[in-house]
Amino acid sequence: MPHFDHELALAPARVCGVDEAGRGPWAGPVVAASVMFRANDAIPKGLNDSKKLSRAAREKLFAQLLAGNICHGIGVASAEEIDALNIWGATQLAMRRAVDAMPEAPAFALIDGKVNPKDFPCPTRPIIGGDGISLSIAAASIFAKVTRDRMMDDYAKQYPHYGFERHAGYGTKRHQEALAAHGICPIHRTSYAPIRALLEKVAA
Repeated sequence: MPHFDHELALAPARVCGVDEAGRGPWAGPVVAASVMFRANDAIPKGLNDSKKLSRAAREKLFAQLLAGNICHGIGVASAEEIDALNIWGATQLAMRRAVDAMPEAPAFALIDGKVNPKDFPCPTRPIIGGDGISLSIAAASIFAKVTRDRMMDDYAKQYPHYGFERHAGYGTKRHQEALAAHGICPIHRTSYAPIRALLEKVAA
């Protein structure tokens, strides 16, 4: 279960955890979140890596974190930015935006993954599997995932043919069938190989 060992190792520095959601989908933005717990903040019971939780459990934890006024920031990079920068460049951009959006600036950031992002607002330390061992990163994973899922629900209303509310833009069978029937929509990532191949087929 996640703990505070990595945060405490950097004390008394103000440490945030950063994670993202949406690197793999064929459509929609990549969303990052940054979370910094303070001394008297309540830690919701069951806080864990968002991938290990049901959507209902994530939504409940999200509401509890918001109710606790946990210091956090959200950063979004659009499908257009993903196509322009590549997914890692856009992910770094979203992470920087998340930290910049925090009401209190951290002195250090723990990043889920194995690579330090470039040009960050503060020093960073990557932690492989961080969302499963750091409470700050786990909370960030909840904020990022719930925020992105809600964005994709909204996109599903704008572009109802694709079923974004069910698969969040991942390349499921239903998504592939919708693409074959209706082509792409404005939030598809045209730099991704399956979408690029579809465009090339249409253009041929």
